[in-house]
Amino acid sequence: MRVLLLNPPFMGQYGKFSREQRSPAVTKSGTFYYPMWLCYAAGLLEKNGFEVKIIDAPAKQVEIDEVLSTAGEFGPALTVVDTSTPSIYNDVDVAVKISELTKSFIVLVGTHPSAMPEETLKINSSIDAVARREYEYTLLELALLLKKGKPDLDGLKAIDGISFRNGDEFVHNKERAFLEDVDSLPFVSEIYKKHLDYRDYFYAHSRHPIVTLITGRGCPHHCVYCLYPQTFNGHKLRNRSIKNVVDEIEYCLKNFPDLKEVMFEDDTLTVNKKRAIEFAEEILRRGLKFQWSANSRADVDLETMQMLKKAGARLFCVGIESGDQKVLDAMKKRLTVPRIREFFSDAKKTGILIHGCFLVGNPGETKETLQKTLDLALELNPDTAQFFPIMIYPGTEAYKWATENKYLTTEDYREWLSREGLHNCVISRPGLTNFELVDFCDRARQKFYTRPSYIMKKVMQGLANPHELKRLSKGALTLSKHILRGGSRDCKDNCK
Repeated sequence: MRVLLLNPPFMGQYGKFSREQRSPAVTKSGTFYYPMWLCYAAGLLEKNGFEVKIIDAPAKQVEIDEVLSTAGEFGPALTVVDTSTPSIYNDVDVAVKISELTKSFIVLVGTHPSAMPEETLKINSSIDAVARREYEYTLLELALLLKKGKPDLDGLKAIDGISFRNGDEFVHNKERAFLEDVDSLPFVSEIYKKHLDYRDYFYAHSRHPIVTLITGRGCPHHCVYCLYPQTFNGHKLRNRSIKNVVDEIEYCLKNFPDLKEVMFEDDTLTVNKKRAIEFAEEILRRGLKFQWSANSRADVDLETMQMLKKAGARLFCVGIESGDQKVLDAMKKRLTVPRIREFFSDAKKTGILIHGCFLVGNPGETKETLQKTLDLALELNPDTAQFFPIMIYPGTEAYKWATENKYLTTEDYREWLSREGLHNCVISRPGLTNFELVDFCDRARQKFYTRPSYIMKKVMQGLANPHELKRLSKGALTLSKHILRGGSRDCKDNCK
């Protein structure tokens, strides 16, 4: 039986729409994520004997006609369509076209249908089901059911983690327990190699070509804005074994010959000091020579950073968010400004670069706290920085806060994007409007990146390393278009 897994095109509008990132959009930096979760599901399906095809339409900027042609030739019995909040209506439209052409069973996946399964099913009756949260084993059970023929009601009701239509009613099966044995899944990099072109994926803060992996799932922290822990992976940490992770690293180093970097997309790779050090020790024990980056929090101690640096750590992507302690507390960040300063000091001692993320518009934000954030960003002086208004999504505490207080400027998810497919600010409240948040981000980004000292530092980095020069040039070219454009008064030019 054949299964099609699709990262759909954004029909007639946006080329490299990065659907799987935490805030889906076309990015100003050119960053474009792997369809990692689709690939994990594909790997499990292939492991169990199903013939699989992955189409990543945004990666190749493939339009709908070519997707339909490929889907028609492949003839899937099951079609899995990835989604996101700002693209949900587009994604449903694509799914409907595939349903009409192939008559396959259509299931939507991703954070949006996980948070709003019934609302998603109501968009169009051609959608057969949604698979909520992590969906690898949900899809496997569904594929096994379809392999027997047309699925009956009892069969569908037996699959944890799906919502589906039964006549005029909607059935929401119980949640699927999160996968504990993450080692049981095939290496996602094997699926990348078989089905994708790894040169299509780009992180502005990392060296290219890059491969994205995870060492575990879930995040124990409860930041109000963070999408995946609240709607998809949960808050319980489920780690792969160190051996399994490093085995996959070795696979990547052998099978992607011009690979320049590995990015670990765990919500927080460094959350457990003991495991982080064991990870570094195993890399060193095997004598692996490669550079890597990871998501981290600004609370890693000096000893851990020193070990990770020895094991090839080049850069941490860190959510600093605000320079005001009350705002940090209100977003449940569980960090202090003094601890952030200490972290940056230690990072500079070890030589690990920091990509700093600053998120404005959170509960308690004022014009005064915005200035504190910019002041802190300039003081910390990370290697790169992004400033963006809070982007809220269904299923998060931040979304509940915004809707209850009537801070949303629109309830049309299409408006989460600008005309160019960039993030669009949809939060506006008394004393701090969406226009002011966007204007601040434009000014902050311009202030940060146009400092003579910063420009000189980047020039020196590029001259010292040809690989860095190529990466910096690509990122700078993309970002400069938005910096030079300046502030946008129609709130159609967000930032990231």
